[in-house]
This record gives sequence, structure tokens and C-alpha cells, in this order.
Amino acid sequence: MKEIGRLITAMVTPLDEKGNLDYRQARKLAKALIDSGSDGLVLAGTTGESPTLTNEEKVELFAEVKDEVGKKASIIAAVGNNDTADTVYLARESVGTGVDGFLVVVPYYNKPTQEGMYQHFKAVADVSDLPVILYNVPGRTASNLEADTVIRLSEIKNVIGIKEASGNYEQISRIICNTHKDFLVWSGNDGDTFPIMALGGYGVISVVSHLVGNQVKQMMDYQRKGKSPEAAKIHSGMLQLIKALFIVANPIPVKYALNYLGFNVGLPRLPLTEPDEKSKAFIESTLLDYKIDLPIKK
Repeated sequence: MKEIGRLITAMVTPLDEKGNLDYRQARKLAKALIDSGSDGLVLAGTTGESPTLTNEEKVELFAEVKDEVGKKASIIAAVGNNDTADTVYLARESVGTGVDGFLVVVPYYNKPTQEGMYQHFKAVADVSDLPVILYNVPGRTASNLEADTVIRLSEIKNVIGIKEASGNYEQISRIICNTHKDFLVWSGNDGDTFPIMALGGYGVISVVSHLVGNQVKQMMDYQRKGKSPEAAKIHSGMLQLIKALFIVANPIPVKYALNYLGFNVGLPRLPLTEPDEKSKAFIESTLLDYKIDLPIKK
């Protein structure tokens, strides 16, 4: 099975001045992210404003970006929502775009049982042989994908890992210790990457890597090589930037930061809006303290 990569950026979706998807800018951003450390990209996830993208827009986005990057990086299509039939439909439609795998979030709002979650993920895994990454983010879904359910799902051949954003290290440790060695755990919160890797995690599906991808990769490389003090220093140094990028709901701050730095990705779609003035000032002042890895042509 194709190597997915340790550093995966959950890419924002660029929009033009009319609020339409800017596929040309999406291609440019994807290339810039790969050039600054990303091994792969998640498209149309939470950071990509999935709730306000149509299925048609998502499929076109997957095709455009995959065409741009080719084999240089993994392209993971975020296809999940709270409707299993629609999630399966989008997964099927996306197979032909050449994507390298699927990210599937725990169904939100309708609060399924653990058995319902299992059947939901299994239905997506049955669509194709493409790798499936589970996504547990209780802060947004209001439901937790429990360790026992993850362990059960890990026995499905093409369910290859999980993006864990629960912040529950006991649960994450249980998953790591009770799944086979090929089942991968990516941190779903930038602030959790160092501790999750210390527990045996594989990598991160990141937001901060839009700006400091090479530094995130260096931190993970240090941790993998047993250089924990060096990794901890980089991790600690990034915490203020992480705070700035989550001062209001993601992806509002990261979109503002990219626009401010000169890489135009447009405004978020309603109901998301630009940050308030206080948040803007905090983001701007924080950016001054960091070396930005993303190549930006002004």
C-alpha cells in the first residue's frame, strides 16, 4: 500500500473574490506546501471548509490538485459527513480522480452508537481498496470514537490509521498498543504532535504546517531519532503560533494569516467570517516572531 506520509497538511480551500473555488490557486498552494515539507495533503476537510463545499466542488478539487502534484505527494480526499449514503457516494465519485486515500470523520450531530460508527466506516472502506483514515474529533462531532471501536476497525485491511484529535492520551495510547504495527496514528491537533509521537504515534495531519512545515518535519525527525530534547524545543517554540492559528475557529485564522503574508486564499464562506480586530492583531504580531517556510512570491 502506498506510503501516505508523516506530515500531512490539512489544506485550506482557496476561494476567489466572488467566493468560488479558485482551482488555480489551489494548485499553487498544494505545490508550495509540498515544497515546504508536506508529504501529503488532506483536501476538503475541516480546514478546507468541507461543510460549505458541494460534492461537485470537492471532486473537482481532488482532481485538480492530484493532477498538479502527481506522485510528489499523497492526496487524501476528506469525504466524510453525517450521512453514510452520501459519504459512500462521494467516496465512489472520488476514486476516479486519482486520490491516494480517504479521510472519514466521525458522523457529527446525529450522535451514532459505536456500532453505527463501525458500520459507517466499514461502508466507506468497502467502496474501494484505497486506504481509509479514521478521524476522531469529539470537539466538533460531539461523539467520541472509542478505542475498542478503533481496534475493531483496524482489522479491516484498508483502514490504515486514525487522525486523533480527542486529546485523550490514555485512549490514544490504548489504540497504539492494541493495533497491529501497520496501523498508524496521526495527531489531529498541532499541539499534541510531540506527545503523541512520544507514545508511538506516526505523524500529524497539521494546520500549522501551512506556515512552518519544514520545522514541523524537523521536530518529528528529531523525535523519531530519539532526540527528544531537540524535538521538545521546536515543539515548545511553535506553541504560540499554534495558539494564534486557533484563536477563533479553524480555518479562519490560517486563512487570514496566509492572506496577510501575501498568499491569497480568499475569505472563508459563511457562516465563517474574518477574525475580529483583536484576533487579527494577535495573529499579525505572532507571525513576526516566526520564520515562514511556505514559499510566497510577492
